[in-house]
Amino acid sequence: MFREMRRKKQALSKQETLDIFERNTSGVLAVLGDEEYPYAVPLSYTYCDSKLYFHGAKSGHKLDAIQNHDKASFCIIDKDQIVPDEYTTYFRSAIAFGKIRILEEEAEKRAAIEKLAIKYTPNNEEGCMQEIAKEFKFLCMIELDIEHMTGKEAIELVREKQKQ
Repeated sequence: MFREMRRKKQALSKQETLDIFERNTSGVLAVLGDEEYPYAVPLSYTYCDSKLYFHGAKSGHKLDAIQNHDKASFCIIDKDQIVPDEYTTYFRSAIAFGKIRILEEEAEKRAAIEKLAIKYTPNNEEGCMQEIAKEFKFLCMIELDIEHMTGKEAIELVREKQKQ
């Protein structure tokens, strides 16, 4: 169902790919938007148990697209080092594909926003919970259930790892 990576030597292991999702804080969500144009939007997220969670307003282009089509991808750029002398970049990135949905049930919506809040303010759980209580009724939570993920890095980074 999903394409095989063309440059397999540059593929990251499953754990290296998961590490990218766990350590980063933003990426780009791509959905099928109006008139079947791709709609890609940068978002903060959290990763937990093969799912990505996002928050946002209760209306807009992103939500309309999700309601019309339940497939999406999410891409993270983990490294992008420009190397002018070599006319290249040393990159590392990951992408996830899956089914996306708006969380409707209050309990799952609350669990998702708590995971997101704790990721961004781990030392202020009380403050997080107060902010969630204040904004909860205005909040939309979205879940991307990952079906497939890949990670890739520049061949120069692969060679560097092999030397170690």
